[in-house]
Amino acid sequence: MLMGADPLVLARVQFALTASTHFLFVALTLGLATLVALTQTRAVVSGSAVHARMVRFWGQLYVINYAVGIVTGLVMEFQFGLNWSGLSRVTGNVFGAPLALETIVAFFVESTFLGLWIFGWDRLNRWVHLALIWVVTLTAYLSAYFVLVANGWLQRPVGFVMVDGVARLDDVGALLANPTALLAFFHVLFGGLLTAGFFMAGVSGFHLLRRTSEVEFFRRSMRIGLLTVMVSVMPVVVFGGMQFQYAQPTKTGGHEAAAAVADFTARFGPDDYRAPVLAGVGEAVMVTVWLLMLLVAAVALVKFPFGRWLVRGRVFHVLMIAAVPLPYVAMLAGWVFREVGRQPWMVYGVLKTRDALSPGVGSGAITVSFVAFSVLFAVLFGVNAWLLARFARRGRRVRGWVPLPGGAAAPLMSPTF
Repeated sequence: MLMGADPLVLARVQFALTASTHFLFVALTLGLATLVALTQTRAVVSGSAVHARMVRFWGQLYVINYAVGIVTGLVMEFQFGLNWSGLSRVTGNVFGAPLALETIVAFFVESTFLGLWIFGWDRLNRWVHLALIWVVTLTAYLSAYFVLVANGWLQRPVGFVMVDGVARLDDVGALLANPTALLAFFHVLFGGLLTAGFFMAGVSGFHLLRRTSEVEFFRRSMRIGLLTVMVSVMPVVVFGGMQFQYAQPTKTGGHEAAAAVADFTARFGPDDYRAPVLAGVGEAVMVTVWLLMLLVAAVALVKFPFGRWLVRGRVFHVLMIAAVPLPYVAMLAGWVFREVGRQPWMVYGVLKTRDALSPGVGSGAITVSFVAFSVLFAVLFGVNAWLLARFARRGRRVRGWVPLPGGAAAPLMSPTF
């Protein structure tokens, strides 16, 4: 069945699979990096041993998610040359610029300093070691910003001129300050924190439900996770809602949509310029799941001052475990609304998706790559979920004591970085 499928449809589904899966890793990476950096700051400034142990435990889960996510990102980038050479040929001078900055300026710096942070335990001064994780965190957000600049340009192309059918960048400021990129960046920033907050609260709830001996450790972790959820849940919807003023008229409907369809028909010929029904479904799911997260945050806000209740509330522990997938569902639904609603355009009003497809790519080649990528991403997603569950379930197991940077003592987890 796949062998006879439309190459354009297969290429779109393949990119949807890889991009959405990769973004699930990115969200948790961004949020956990921030929480680990804040926790390590507390540990270094106050000398708190329990916070130092928390850095080890949550940092371990962060590194696992980051490492597997790197592979998914590399595969996703590979697709641009494999299936979408038309995008590079027509708009590569503009679209490729922020992606190049993301790779050279942000990604290399982030991965280098993360390596120093991982292997710098017990070898570096505690302040130097703290500075490393903050560099990692800030460059992670810089990396996300450059990617969203590229995606924002696909949604709302600005700062360019067409010369002989090829886009040329003529206003760097307009490209970098594109509202569709800036608003999406803050939306993703708080979305990552929301994801990490639910993840930390869910893992902590699992251990508190089991009546672990590390009550203080996971009680504090639960409070950090819940506080993060309460702080992030409203900004997520605020920055998400602010993007509607820049949404494509064919996505939002009304008189502007009819005018845009008439304009596109006159300039590019007849086509289905209205957003597919799937975009509306994504919007509905996104709003519904956000309301569920808001309800959980409201319950947490009421009970938050009662620290002993966080330890004894077994029903709440189950609720937090069950709530871990919610931000992931909301992110995927929002991504569907943002990306599917742009169709039939790859670059809105500039380049159609079918014209961005690599010439000469048949259904056979697309089918092979689709199957290969699907299997690879399924394996990577499964491995990441298994590793996170395995190490999160084991908790903080002690095998002796080691000095932390600067001489502070903390237990050695198994395994360590």
